Amino acid sequence: MHDKQDESLAVLIEEFLTARATRKPSPHTLAAYRRDLHAVAALVAETPPLALDSVSITDLSPRVMRAAFARFAAPRSPASVHRAWSTWNSFFTFLVADGFVAGNPMPAVGRPRALLPQPKPLRGADTPEVLLASAARDDGRQRDPWPERDVAVLAVALCAGLRLSELLALRVDSLGGRPGERRVEVAGKGGRPRVVPIEADLDRVLLDYLDSRVRRFGSRSVRPDSAFLVDRRGEPLRRGGLQYLVESCYRRAGIGDRVPRGARLHALRHTFATRLAEDGASAAEIMRLLGHASLASSQTYIEVTAGQQRDAVRANRTNRALAGLVPPG
Repeated sequence: MHDKQDESLAVLIEEFLTARATRKPSPHTLAAYRRDLHAVAALVAETPPLALDSVSITDLSPRVMRAAFARFAAPRSPASVHRAWSTWNSFFTFLVADGFVAGNPMPAVGRPRALLPQPKPLRGADTPEVLLASAARDDGRQRDPWPERDVAVLAVALCAGLRLSELLALRVDSLGGRPGERRVEVAGKGGRPRVVPIEADLDRVLLDYLDSRVRRFGSRSVRPDSAFLVDRRGEPLRRGGLQYLVESCYRRAGIGDRVPRGARLHALRHTFATRLAEDGASAAEIMRLLGHASLASSQTYIEVTAGQQRDAVRANRTNRALAGLVPPG
């Protein structure tokens, strides 16, 4: 155990974040860790009123943490509270491992049950097809149309199920294999790599995009280590640019009302998974293709699809003809 058990909480939070940074989390994940740690720490410091630098790690008893989390939870969703609880649990695990505290008080702090997020695919049976057809058209309203690139972005999300961060991480040499056995190598969430098969039609779309890129910027623009997705100046696409691109494709296709709120680009990935489930893929297959860490996450697509199937059966008007055939029991 360290001699300085009164080490400042603020200092230890920064040490923890530095340690987590070696795992290469996304900037958004690291920012969420910092936000959750400081939000709860600020509530600890309020009773009695203290500056955060004055709060010692020895002040964080189970009783104090329960009170702070009760106040933290009041205005927040269960998902936000669960995330903060997990962050603090990891923080105390770090402190125990480094000998700053003897034990982790978080098991004594209640937490809401983590609810798996429900899939949010594009609505409408033909929406993916409408979206792709619209993107493939040379829209005269665009200042510098690049339909090959726009179709490639939508197609790889709809037919390979990549996340936004995974799309941005693609390199030209991420696409490999012989014709008929093509695949894309994905740097997945949490550092978990995976390989997604590429069918012939998607392969042609992606090669057509790379050919158009050579015409625009020259052959040096498609070196193996070059970013796979680029903007109209040939620079690697960034998060905001990719989000804007997909939003503009939605607008041009006139399908804004079919895109679930809060799942703009992610709706393409959810559409990929939902269609897999509708066509009979197992949860294990969906898990491998999407790069989920848990089978439960993949199972939600199966369950949602089953619900949609039941709704479709219920809508069959022949069912209503059965109502009077059998007397109630």
